[in-house]
Amino acid sequence: MSYRKRTAALASAAALAGSAVWMAAPAARAEVVDVNYQCKTPIGDKSAVSPIDIEGVKSGSGYRITMSWQKGVSSSPVELGKGAMTPSATIALGGTDSGTLSVSGPANDAAIPADTPIKISDLSGTYTPKKSGEVTFTAGVLTIKALGTTTTCTPTNDPGPSLTLDVSAGAAGGAGGSAQGGGSGADTGAGLPQTGPEDSAVALGTLGGTVLLAGAAGALWLTRRHQGARAGS
Repeated sequence: MSYRKRTAALASAAALAGSAVWMAAPAARAEVVDVNYQCKTPIGDKSAVSPIDIEGVKSGSGYRITMSWQKGVSSSPVELGKGAMTPSATIALGGTDSGTLSVSGPANDAAIPADTPIKISDLSGTYTPKKSGEVTFTAGVLTIKALGTTTTCTPTNDPGPSLTLDVSAGAAGGAGGSAQGGGSGADTGAGLPQTGPEDSAVALGTLGGTVLLAGAAGALWLTRRHQGARAGS
């Protein structure tokens, strides 16, 4: 094969490798879903609709899952002082997994006035995949404990998934998945890329660019080597 053909072949191979990396981007779809909660409270039934957002961040062999409410749900006939209300919830798993993931969060950091929708803080937990594949995360039951009482809010509109992830089961995952509640402590997944579509695309685009640069460097090295050989002959 001539020198020019070898150089062209190398450049083409680098471009194809970059394209293959880009096409292999893992799917991660997230969307805000309106959830119609029907709440059983100590003073009767209440209902509220809140948009729910669920995000996933890779953390070790698992994923840090965070559930966020954009509107308050339920209310209290009396003021709830700072730290008087503690929320927790479940997230229904679907796709290649099943069951529920428990998420929890800190107590309210400020007083909540009477007859005011209760704004739920972000709730988080750690999800460890049982096996590789596509897993969906859908809002489940919300539990609010305050002043010795318990309020449970259940979705009634069959909401769709707020998050879909293509997960990989790590060697440390064992025979089954695990779920751990979150809190106000430090997140061990801080600083790691979010598993959303944009972040995956940026990370893999960078990797693809690195492959292309490596190919270009190889072609330049062959060019200089060829020129040196001709000059020495």
